[in-house]
Amino acid sequence: MSAPSGRVQLEPRYRPGATTALVTGTLDIESYPELRDGLLKIAVESPDGLIADIDALAIRDPALVTLFSLVAMRIGDWPGIPFCVVTGRAEHRTMFSDRTVDRFVPLHEDLETAESRLSPPPRRRAAQLLARSVNSSALARDFVRRVCDEWSVPAYTDDALLVATEFVENVIRHTGSTPRVRLELRHGMLSVAVTDDEPRQAVLLERLDALEPGLGLRMVAEVAKVWGCSRTWSGGKVVWAVLTRSTAPPGDGDSG
Repeated sequence: MSAPSGRVQLEPRYRPGATTALVTGTLDIESYPELRDGLLKIAVESPDGLIADIDALAIRDPALVTLFSLVAMRIGDWPGIPFCVVTGRAEHRTMFSDRTVDRFVPLHEDLETAESRLSPPPRRRAAQLLARSVNSSALARDFVRRVCDEWSVPAYTDDALLVATEFVENVIRHTGSTPRVRLELRHGMLSVAVTDDEPRQAVLLERLDALEPGLGLRMVAEVAKVWGCSRTWSGGKVVWAVLTRSTAPPGDGDSG
């Protein structure tokens, strides 16, 4: 399914190793946000890697290719997947080189080469669809405790419980969706992500006193290396946080 009509069109093609986003149309100052946001939405649902095929994309202003380094930087934090660009057009390659974008984003001439050189980082992944009820946050905590125990990463457990509780409670309080929790461990970082079907950006409310539910944005921001809210290609959103622990054993997430 392609993106809504506009100056650029994106068509995600999901494959076991990586998702390819076929990009067509014209990149100019007006379509820049559309392409940037579209690639980020696809990346959220591409857990192994993302390849942007821009061979059929017309680029009006060479300076706009910095969009691809921005996308690479954003998805480097979360979901932390590899990203590259495919184009066989010499003028594209010149634009990337002149703006030094090719220093940050791998550039390949064809999909076969891109897929063979894409190297997703070793990681462990676990996901849980929760029943929508007053017990949803308790179920999320049980899931987080069990997974952290199975992965032998107790240093992450308390912070992961805090974040999962806040994110799930926000889904229950502010949407009609069923929350879906995803944990990923890679290179000494644990990410906690909660997806729902509501496209509106999450607003994490500060609690006014200790008796109110929810741990609040300030607490999440204090324990997370980075956190954010991203829209998904399917129309919902995912709220996520990346946790690090200096006490975590070396090599966490290097196998799985």
